[in-house]
Amino acid sequence: MTETRQSHILVVDDDDRIRELLSRYLRARGYRVSSAPHADKALAMLRALAFDLLILDVMMPGMDGFRLTEVIRETGDVPILLLTARGEPEDRIRGLSAGADDYLAKPFEPEELILRVQAILRRSLPRTQGPARVVFGPWRFDLDTASLERDGERVRLTGGEAALLTALAQSPGQPVSRQTLSDKAAAGAGERAVDVQVTRLRRKIEADPKDPIWVQTVRGEGYKLVAEPVFESGPR
Repeated sequence: MTETRQSHILVVDDDDRIRELLSRYLRARGYRVSSAPHADKALAMLRALAFDLLILDVMMPGMDGFRLTEVIRETGDVPILLLTARGEPEDRIRGLSAGADDYLAKPFEPEELILRVQAILRRSLPRTQGPARVVFGPWRFDLDTASLERDGERVRLTGGEAALLTALAQSPGQPVSRQTLSDKAAAGAGERAVDVQVTRLRRKIEADPKDPIWVQTVRGEGYKLVAEPVFESGPR
């Protein structure tokens, strides 16, 4: 597919063998791949180049993958997939809390990595069908591009936050279960991961995240987005 061959992925891992194997496998599947052995090199490359996806090892000397994700999220919304030998739920929650889009524990099958990469990149591509947008207060969310604006100014969302808001915006005013949101926006990491993503999103759109107006908790069901749908029939 054309979008696959145009996608540029940065692999960051201090293990030369793993970094080379990942790079070789991704290239064989048609991706453009660059690599870095540590966080400092990765940050330097990010300042010079644009990437469609970052694959970060968590257990690196110096700045680890969790901290690197936090640093990147201070200024950027490029999708991030974390790789780690530690597959505990707490680590998955920590990775998502830092702003990662997905989390894959080692060892893993190469094909599973490719499926995760494809899923993340697919979520980051503009949508071509479905409702046009939703409006809530000063906010406007376009489902075609998964872009959020306030008073004409675009607000940066991570891939996970955009996927969460998209899932809620597809059924404005209606509860969406936490399990459904886990499948659509938290890479199946579970309901706790959804709560983490909701907390991050509320910090960006709510005047008081502890007393939310727009993303509300529906006890016993999940969450709902209090918004008005806007439908368009003609060309955008």
